Amino acid sequence: MGPSFIKAGQALSTRADLIGADIAEGLITLQDRLPAFDGAIAKEIIEEELGDTIDNLFTWFEHDATAAASIAQVHFATTKEGKDVAVKVLRPHIEEAFARDISLLYWIAFKVARRLPRLKPVEVVKTFEDTIRVELDLRFEAAAAEELKQNTRNDPEFYVVEVDWVRTAKRVLTTERIRGFHASDKAGMEAAGIDTTKITEKAATAFFNQVFRDGFFHADMHPGNLFVLPDGRLAPVDFGIMGRIDHENQLILAEILYGFLKGDYERVARVHHDAGWIPPHVSVELFAQACRAVGQPMFGKALNEISVGALLGQLIHVAQMFEMETQPHLILLQKTMMTAEGVGRGLNPGVNMWQLAEPLITDWAHQNFSPRAKLKNLACEALEVLQEAPRVLKELREYLKEVQARQAV
Repeated sequence: MGPSFIKAGQALSTRADLIGADIAEGLITLQDRLPAFDGAIAKEIIEEELGDTIDNLFTWFEHDATAAASIAQVHFATTKEGKDVAVKVLRPHIEEAFARDISLLYWIAFKVARRLPRLKPVEVVKTFEDTIRVELDLRFEAAAAEELKQNTRNDPEFYVVEVDWVRTAKRVLTTERIRGFHASDKAGMEAAGIDTTKITEKAATAFFNQVFRDGFFHADMHPGNLFVLPDGRLAPVDFGIMGRIDHENQLILAEILYGFLKGDYERVARVHHDAGWIPPHVSVELFAQACRAVGQPMFGKALNEISVGALLGQLIHVAQMFEMETQPHLILLQKTMMTAEGVGRGLNPGVNMWQLAEPLITDWAHQNFSPRAKLKNLACEALEVLQEAPRVLKELREYLKEVQARQAV
C-alpha cells in the first residue's frame, strides 16, 4: 500500500473506539515511525535542492532520521547561526507513489459513482489529489506555517514554529526545532505537572479559532504532529495538509453545531434544507426527528460514554435514508474533527471536547446570527454584487455586439 493509505491509517490510529485498541496501537507507528530512507540520500537531496554542501549549511546534521512518515522524514540539525532546527526531506520518488495511489482511488471512485452518485466519490478523490499536490511542494507547507503563525500570533496557548526560508526549497523544509511532549504522551505530561484536561480545552479552543475565526485550519492534527511545550502551550508541526472554509460554510456549520448543542433539531434540519444538503422533497420535520435520534443520546455525556462507532452508523443510515449528498469541500474538516476528537479522547476520555467548545460556538453564533449581523452580511453581499456590475455590463455589451455582428452577416 502507498502513502495515501498510510494517511488513512494515521487518522484511524486516533480512534481506538472505532477500530479497537489493538489495531489502533499498531497504526500509531504510521504517525511518525515508518521506516526511514538512508540519511546519505537525504543529504544528497538537501544539497541538490539548496545548492550548497551540508557542511556549509549546518555545523551539525543528524545522519539518522528522528521521525519518518508517509511522504517525508525529519533530521535534526544546527545551523551556522547556532539555531537548532528540524529539516524535513521528501522521500525519493514519492510523486510516483502518490500517482499510483491516485490512479487506484479514481478507479474505485468511478466504480462507486455508478451505484452511489450522491456520495460524489470522484469529487472527493479530486479534493484529496489537490491537497496532496500542495503537500508535495514544501515551499507551500512553509507558506502555510507562516499564515497559521500570523493568524494565531495573539493566541497565548498556541505556538507555531519559525520557518528558515534560506534552507527551504521544493523538497526541503527547515523550521525551528520543537522540544516538548507528543500529544499522546499523557504519562510524560502528567509527570511534568501538565494538566491534560487543560490541554484538551486548549485543543478545542485552537480548533474552534482556526475554523470559525480564521477560516484556515491544520487538517492533519494527529498526535505525531502535535506537541505540548513544557509551559503547556500547544505547538503543531507538519503543515502540509491545511484546510479552508469560507464564511458561508462557517455559518452553516456553526448553525448545525449550535443546533445540536442546544437540542434544537428543527434548526439543524432547516439549515441542511436551506443549504441544499438534503433534496427539496425531503420532509424537514422528518429529518429533524432523525437528527434528534442521533443527537439526543449524546447529551451531557463524556466521550468515553459515547459509542462513536454506533453514532457513525446512525449518521450513515440517516444520510442514506434522506439522500444527503457528500460535500467534498468539507471532507478535510470532517477528517480533522474526527482526529481532534481522537486526540481529546486519548488525553482525557472523561471530557467531551465539543461541549468544552460550546461557549465559543454560542458566542460566535450570537455575533453572527443576530439581526445586526445578518444585515451586515446582506450589505456585504449587496456590495459584492455592485462591484461586479461593471464587469457584467461590459460582458453583456460585448455579447450584444457579437450577436449584432452575426445578424449583419
